[in-house]
Amino acid sequence: MKKTINYYEVEPTVREALGEYNWRWLLGDSIAGLTVGLVVIPQAMAYALLATLPPDFGLYTSFAGAATYWLFGTSKDIVIGTTAVGSLLVGEVISRVHESRPDTYTSAEIAGTLSFMTGIILFALGLFRLGWLVEVIPYIPVSAFITAASISIMCTQLPVLLGIHGVNTREEPYKVFISTMKNLGGTKLDAAIGITCLVLLELAKFVFAKLEARQPARKKMWSIMSSLRLTFAMLLYTLVSFLVNRNLKEDETKFRIVGHINQGFVHAGLPDLKPDLIGVVLPQSPIIIIILIVEHIAIAKSFGKKHGYEVAPSQEIMAQGTANIIGPFLGGYSCTGSFGASAVLSKAGVKTPMAGLFSAFMLLLALYALTGVFYFIPRAALAGLIIHAVSNLVASPSTVMKYWRLSPFEFFIWVAGVIIALFTGLETGIYVTTGLSFLLLLVRIARTSGEFLGRVTVEQIDPSDDAQSPFSNTRERVVSRDIYLSLARKDASNKDIPVESPHPGILIYHFPEGLNYLNQAMHFKTLTDYVYAHTKRATEEPECDMSEALWCDKPVVYKGDTELPVLRAIVIDCSTIHNIDITSVQGLVDVRNALDRWASPYSIQWHFGGLRNRWARRALTAVGFDQSATENGHSIGSWTSILPLARSFDEENENRRRQSSIDDESIIGTQTSTEIEASSSATPAEKQGLRPVFPTDRPFFHADLDEAVTAALANARRSECRPGSETETEND
Repeated sequence: MKKTINYYEVEPTVREALGEYNWRWLLGDSIAGLTVGLVVIPQAMAYALLATLPPDFGLYTSFAGAATYWLFGTSKDIVIGTTAVGSLLVGEVISRVHESRPDTYTSAEIAGTLSFMTGIILFALGLFRLGWLVEVIPYIPVSAFITAASISIMCTQLPVLLGIHGVNTREEPYKVFISTMKNLGGTKLDAAIGITCLVLLELAKFVFAKLEARQPARKKMWSIMSSLRLTFAMLLYTLVSFLVNRNLKEDETKFRIVGHINQGFVHAGLPDLKPDLIGVVLPQSPIIIIILIVEHIAIAKSFGKKHGYEVAPSQEIMAQGTANIIGPFLGGYSCTGSFGASAVLSKAGVKTPMAGLFSAFMLLLALYALTGVFYFIPRAALAGLIIHAVSNLVASPSTVMKYWRLSPFEFFIWVAGVIIALFTGLETGIYVTTGLSFLLLLVRIARTSGEFLGRVTVEQIDPSDDAQSPFSNTRERVVSRDIYLSLARKDASNKDIPVESPHPGILIYHFPEGLNYLNQAMHFKTLTDYVYAHTKRATEEPECDMSEALWCDKPVVYKGDTELPVLRAIVIDCSTIHNIDITSVQGLVDVRNALDRWASPYSIQWHFGGLRNRWARRALTAVGFDQSATENGHSIGSWTSILPLARSFDEENENRRRQSSIDDESIIGTQTSTEIEASSSATPAEKQGLRPVFPTDRPFFHADLDEAVTAALANARRSECRPGSETETEND
């Protein structure tokens, strides 16, 4: 029971966080939190418009995120609030619900229900520690989605920026852009506000970046000033709007303004969760959940790496879930980590997640004391702010070229994702690109060809210990070792270096992508085809009665008079095999049976190098790969066994481990009581403090590939010297 409670316990807990809080951090947290609050206020109102909600809903959402993140969050630099992409997705869901259920639900009800349900799902994912699922989502589909979403946002804000009316901004981005171009004649005074605001923001960004580079001593100051450019711009254009429109009614203003904003939490209360609305919203939530998680975890990890601390994905998802559950009670909608606000928080010198409380205070102040000022904010200025903010999310040409250099296939998936999202819809785009990414992964696993390896003896210069002595003439020594390269020479190795098989009739096979049911058929066909082409049958196959032959049987040519060797052993490089399924084991058994018939009456040895997974060893042991088949009446004891030994620092623990290994292997039923007793007795090597690295009763499972090849080579040479062997018969 205690273990179960500890499994769900969150660390650090609220009690521990408050108890360990260093009050010297308070100044840094307060300054950073208040600074972020100034940045978040205009962003929250602007992004709420993307969600087709009044601006004050953005303030409610950001307040919920800032006030609750510190309870579960593990990153000091994260700010949970409204985001451009998340708001766009919420707006699309609201539009779809209005289309399917016209005049049934309000936008606030839809947004609140969506936020509450996504919050429940997110909290459950974090509670059950499923944060690792974020690693399953490929990077390329998310990158394509964010780029397409950013372009979509800019297209939807273009009519607002120019003051053009009558454009349906919920259509596909290319249709919105075309419609805007057709209605350029309807441009109003809003264009002067919007365009100058956009230019001012870009200019401020450029100037402050130059000042940061030229004055490193004041880099932090210029960085914070650059982050506050959004706030300064909104204050400037709000002042201009006030001077122009202060004596005019809302419907008589010279350009569109935000208008009336409710003071305080007027929409606070229990969310109205209607079953029918939940049924409509839930099918549209997966894409929002994916984007919320990926965006948040990516931001948290990036700042964690930058500042040298680790974040717990599951706890971060719990923090997201908490904010999204609490939000609807205050009037908020779906929220996640905001990169822009988080960057400001990081640059402002934040010390702990408690800084969010100060940001929440600023939002509270704005809701109760500044709503009258927000009345005069020009909508065109907010559109310019949105376009400026999301333009940084579009993948740069250098990033796109990097995709091309790293993986051309994934580059084409990215391009396809952007095009599909822009012309058919964001949801379709991310689903298609995710499917293509998984398909590419499956193809790479299932169709990556295996390699037959050969041995190359390399020499490397190893500095001698005597090199430190001024009296030593020997500065370095040459160490020789064997490495294994592809016989096909399709890798990056030097083609002038000869690669040869270690011994006639010994084949080394490497699985580049592991072994599983997806690729086992291709690998085993490659293996058998190579054996048939590069070895000969030991004896001529007896003629078969034509009446019993199948129509698909091909005549087998006996190669006894050729110089091809007889198959002696197959060495499998298992360094990439971490588990093995039933299909793969059965395929391996079928290959063994086929090759035994090919080499009959001689038997093939199978050596597995680097197979360390206990369950994989169990599986192969269960089908007899742990024992050598007899050859010419000679039993397993006739074969040379190569056993790696190492010194043990704790003999008692070693004995306990050996006994545990014996107990595990005895479950298979392949050991006799005599063998168990023998393995428990001390050998001369054990008396010297040497212990086997792996169990000694599995001589064909080796620590690495070189040991496996050495054992196969020793056994092949020993069998050739045995009277009656195939080599001796040929010489006679």
